[in-house]
Amino acid sequence: MQEKMNIAVFVDYDNIEIGVKSTLQREFDVSVALNALKERGDIVAKFAYANWARQEGATRQMAANAVQMVQRIPSPRGDKNGADINLALDALEMAFTHDHVNAFAIVSGDSDFIPLVNKLKEFGKTVYVLGGRAFTSTILQQNCHEFISYEALLDEPQQRQQRQPAPQPHQGGQQRPPRRKAAPLDIAQAMPLVERALQVLERRGVQPQLGLLKSTMLQLDATFSEKAYGCSSFSDFVERLRNAGYVNLSGSEGRYFIERKTTTKPETPAPRPEEALPLLRDTLETHRIEMESGCPAEQLEAWVQEEHPDFSTASYGFQEFAELLNFAQDKLLVRMEPDEEKGLLAYMGAEFYPPAPPEPEPEAAAVEEEDEPQPIVKGQPSAFAEPEPEPKPRRPARRRKAPEHDASAGLAARKPRRRASPPRARPRSHPPAE
Repeated sequence: MQEKMNIAVFVDYDNIEIGVKSTLQREFDVSVALNALKERGDIVAKFAYANWARQEGATRQMAANAVQMVQRIPSPRGDKNGADINLALDALEMAFTHDHVNAFAIVSGDSDFIPLVNKLKEFGKTVYVLGGRAFTSTILQQNCHEFISYEALLDEPQQRQQRQPAPQPHQGGQQRPPRRKAAPLDIAQAMPLVERALQVLERRGVQPQLGLLKSTMLQLDATFSEKAYGCSSFSDFVERLRNAGYVNLSGSEGRYFIERKTTTKPETPAPRPEEALPLLRDTLETHRIEMESGCPAEQLEAWVQEEHPDFSTASYGFQEFAELLNFAQDKLLVRMEPDEEKGLLAYMGAEFYPPAPPEPEPEAAAVEEEDEPQPIVKGQPSAFAEPEPEPKPRRPARRRKAPEHDASAGLAARKPRRRASPPRARPRSHPPAE
């Protein structure tokens, strides 16, 4: 039996509000998010973080839905990531102190919550992320247990029947056109994920029922939603797969068993999302000058369609062009900034601005080598005069040995030198007489 989900909801209101307003051209409705989470379990705690002094209209809907508003006072030196830190600390504290809370829902599209999602999963908590596909980080979408698309919630029939307040025109600006409903994806694009989930269940030796198949598909891809294919429920999704001839169904309604067809003819695989990036890169290079000051997403889509008439976002698995830009932002191809008046503005990404190479270290000043004297060969011409011969070293004079003294006799008197007598004259020898 499936464990009952006790869900704690944490709303980053500033992030979700500007994301919905810039991409969907409407105000964020917290009741839509709460109703979607009630289908997955019991909501036991609800918190929303914002500077509520500037959100007078939002405080009424928060109070009407019993959401506890946490006041965030901006610091004098800035307000960046103020709500993120408060939200993360409160969520971790609840995970430590409230054992009965086994699921957490983060209503935001900020990628800064990825460490929080990973930490909650380490503690065995189920993590839902609710945000827009066009502004929620794709990394955050893929690393939670289930991603709930806010656009899909608005496109449901019961939501469309309700009267939505029309967006008010901004002062000094033109009213933006209302959002077009996203076209559903082709049901054939879901078959790779369906076949992979059926293979996993087959290896486990489990009969693939509806609920088990969907949980396995979410385990493999947290971004899966049957609403993206124009289906109101997962049973409707499986019915369409059977009508298209992709799967076989057995059993009665409500207890269907799904089997994949082995006789299905192989079809050309749908292009992957990464294959759309080269087309977008070429368009950005062509309009690089216009992109410097920011370009609305609608204008960039028109440029891509002009250069590639056969381009279609649905063929790459995106319902809207803004979803492709959100995917390209995580690949550093573009940089997106939401604007309440102009909508999503696209800029050139970090890929087009590579970091400057490191400056070379200053080389030590080269020491000028002195020219060595050239050898002079006797008899050969030379530009230098012959050097004077070096004087021969003089032999040191030998010191005369001092006379030895008799230590016992004391100071001995020196013997007087004998004066040399002059040589005597030798008598001449006379020659013999003749």
